[in-house]
Formats: sequence, C-alpha cells, structure tokens
Amino acid sequence: MDNSTGLLNPYLQLATQYGFANRMFQTNQGPSFPAHQYLFGGTSAPTAEDDAAGVFAAENPNDPGLALPPIGCIAPTTQTVQLISPSDPGEHQTIYPCFEHETLPDLLHSGVTWRYYAPGVTGGLGLWVAPLAIDHLCGSSGPGGQCVGQDYVKHVDLVSTDILKDIAHCNLASLSWAIPNGDASDHPSGPADWHGPSWVASVVNAVGNSTACDGGTGYWRDTAIIITWDDWGGWYDHVPPPILSSVQGDYERGFRVPLIVVSAYTKAHFISQRSLDFGSILRFLELNFYIVRGKLNFADARNTNGLTGFFTLATPRSYVPISAPLDADFFLNDKSPPTAPDDD
Repeated sequence: MDNSTGLLNPYLQLATQYGFANRMFQTNQGPSFPAHQYLFGGTSAPTAEDDAAGVFAAENPNDPGLALPPIGCIAPTTQTVQLISPSDPGEHQTIYPCFEHETLPDLLHSGVTWRYYAPGVTGGLGLWVAPLAIDHLCGSSGPGGQCVGQDYVKHVDLVSTDILKDIAHCNLASLSWAIPNGDASDHPSGPADWHGPSWVASVVNAVGNSTACDGGTGYWRDTAIIITWDDWGGWYDHVPPPILSSVQGDYERGFRVPLIVVSAYTKAHFISQRSLDFGSILRFLELNFYIVRGKLNFADARNTNGLTGFFTLATPRSYVPISAPLDADFFLNDKSPPTAPDDD
C-alpha cells in the first residue's frame, strides 16, 4: 500500500505521536489462523505437550477461500489443519482444528473482564476468531454446530463495531481484542479505498475522546492500545528474524510486522529497538494484570522482552485526535455484509 492518496496518514500520525517498534516480529511463520492463536494464547500447538515438542498448526484450515465453512471446534469433521514438527517439517500431518490448552484469558484474575470482537465465523471469517479453536472456551455443540460454552457466549462478540458502542456506553472490558471487518484488514488484495487506517483511528479516537467513563475521568488515562498485524504477508524484509530457543526454531519466528503502542504515558517519537514478538504483547498483559510473566509457558516465556519501554508512567499526556478520512459514524452505519479479513 503506498501513501500517494494519504490513506496511511492515520498510521503515520500514531507512529510519530506515540511509540513504534522497529524490531517487532511475527512469532510464527504461518498465516492468519495460527498467528491469531499466538496472539490469543501464545501458541498454535494443539496442546501444551505439543508446544513443548515443537508441534504447531502451521496453516489455515483446509482451503481458506471465501466459501470456507466455520473452523475450529465447530468445523465439519472433514476439516483439518496442517502441522509442522521437527520430525515432519514438510507439514504432511494434519489434525482437526480444535485444540486444548490455556490461553491468556484463562489466567485473568476474578473481576478482570475480557471481550473478543470479530466480524463473524462463517465464509472464512472465523480464521481470526481465536477462541473458536480452543475446546474449553468454545464448548462446541458438535461438528458443524455452534460454540455454546459460557465463556464464548459471554466474551466473544461477532460484530466488530460493537467495540465502538461499548466505548461510548462505558462498557469497555478490562482487556479487549478488536478484529476488523475484511475491508479494514489492510491485505494487499483488499478494497481500493483501504478502510484499515480509518478503522484503527476510529477506535483510538473513541478511547482518547472518552470523558464520561471511569467515574468521569474517561478511558484515556488508564488504557493502553496495542496495534499490530497478524502476519508479514509474504513481503520482502531485509532484516532476518532471530531464531527463538525452542524445539521448532525454524518456525519461530517469522518476519517483521508493524507495532504501534498508544497511551497517555507513551512518549512521542519513541522507537523501540528491542527484539519483540507476539509473546512480548502477552508478557505485557501478564504484567498489567498481575500474572506471573511467562505463565503460559509458550511464546510469552520464550521471549523475555516486554513492552514496558513504551511507558513512562509520568504525568499523562492530553489526547490529540487522529485525523482520518472516515470516522466512527461511518463504520457504525456501514450496512455492507462483513467480508473475510483473510484469504491466504
């Protein structure tokens, strides 16, 4: 995506007004399905034992076209996902894409709320809905059915724009994952009007301009916004990824992805040169919510670099709105059907 029309300006404003990571790597080398497992739970391994053995789901389930049925624990019995392992680096082994291990929400203490916003589960949309593939969270009614587990029903919201409503109504959870509609996914094969920068700006502006919530102080003073992309998309990068000290070191890590950190306590023009990955985000969440860092014993334990360098904890900065071609009203009133955020 070039910036000849200025569509990237919201990202450039955010990166210059707040913090940017120059060495943020995708933890794994796979596409969206395994990448979101890493962002949510630190691994794409089917079990904790598989993670320790270097066995990971490495691809999107089956043929990830737009007609893809629901994935994860509600997938048809014929659906599989390829595995990579030290004994089979060619990914010839497959497994039904329903896994069982702890994720970050499982570690949250009582009273800490979480919500996962995503555009849907059918037609390829489920690739980005990480809880779909975690058995104890989904609580599947059976192959081809629905996730009916209490945690899934309570915490997974299949309307992406509901995060804007929840911010406005002072109903933002302690921890939120916000996944956009496909039109805002920034994939190079996406629509020509590129809604992604405006979508991100609308969420950041909603938090930054919040004044009525949290007892009248608003969300800005106590909210950290972490903006990243799930995979590097196959583009060339001159910086080779460092190898993690894991059994499957040739799978962990992938190439660099952008990372922007936004908060009232992040210095303008701050650039981190630390070697970061998705595990670094999980470590920051563990620190923030008083969880032992590395508790999952997955990517959060393999990379000991966190995000604390992005925060000064000094006097909070006043919020300056991010200019964007489209605002929250556009996304809230957009009646077009959601499109798959990923097709590769």
